[in-house]
Amino acid sequence: MTALRDLPKLELHLHLEGAAPPAFIRDLAKRKHIDLSRIFDAQGAYAYDGFVDFLRVYEAACTVLTSPQDFHDLTLAVLEQSADQGVIYTEAFLSPDFCGGGDVVAWRDYLAAIEAAATQAEAQLGITMRGCVTCIRHFGSDKARYAARCAQETAGRFITGFGIAGDENMLHPRDFAYAFDAAREVGLGLTAHAGEWGGPDSVRAALQDLRVSRIGHGVRAIEDPVLVDTLAEQGVVLEVCPGSNVALGLYPSLDLHPVDRLRRAGVAVTVSTDDPPFFHTTMTREYQGLADHFGWDAPEFDSLAQTALQAAFCDPETRAAIARKLEAR
Repeated sequence: MTALRDLPKLELHLHLEGAAPPAFIRDLAKRKHIDLSRIFDAQGAYAYDGFVDFLRVYEAACTVLTSPQDFHDLTLAVLEQSADQGVIYTEAFLSPDFCGGGDVVAWRDYLAAIEAAATQAEAQLGITMRGCVTCIRHFGSDKARYAARCAQETAGRFITGFGIAGDENMLHPRDFAYAFDAAREVGLGLTAHAGEWGGPDSVRAALQDLRVSRIGHGVRAIEDPVLVDTLAEQGVVLEVCPGSNVALGLYPSLDLHPVDRLRRAGVAVTVSTDDPPFFHTTMTREYQGLADHFGWDAPEFDSLAQTALQAAFCDPETRAAIARKLEAR
């Protein structure tokens, strides 16, 4: 079989800021005279204790990303590390809350910088990026409406999706229905983080109240066999991030992660890194873990890529181009 690093990969669950290399954030903080020493360990890696503290560290790192140029440079850095792992298509979660504070005019400037970097990376590295505007659950439903407006105003070839991330224990999916309806009106693909910390009921709520076609994580659906059957029958796609789930303590080890059981039950699963430097992972490491712990080989990885291709929030022309790259390997 082709070396796992060289396999062409599609990633559907990647937070742009969360993929920032620690050195990138440290250097930016130094240039701006911002003290972020509290969010790094002695080796210079991100340091946090549990999911809530992870959110704190994530948001602290974002405080140095204050201009469109910062996000341009960040996008290039992230896409370079993704391309190095064999990723040929990636969808990044982009939050207007971190890109201009939810203001539509400022958001356009930030987005233009991100898209310019993505265009450059595609020409130089062969990786295609699309953006999924993402509201932050624990920032509240009012801010989610601003994020949805940003998504509406910039939907198109590059901005192709809308989603929600953040603390699943805050508020309820129905509180964000207006934002998702607004995104649906302009034809954006819809996804929602659920079934990570909120349990199986959070997956049901996201499906019923937000009417999404994809679920970010969703792995705790395994605790409810009826829900598993529903996901399989309806073709709901799970954006599974095994390394993230283990690193944050949702599962004590990859052996106990349900990704393989979900796949065998007929659920459409994809695999992503979530916030790779926070969880000391890469797409190659994710693939290696699946091979080592569950015996996944060429057929499973081919299926993984095809599932992600069909679930991707992109136009038919882009999908066809990525399909040709998969066929050419």
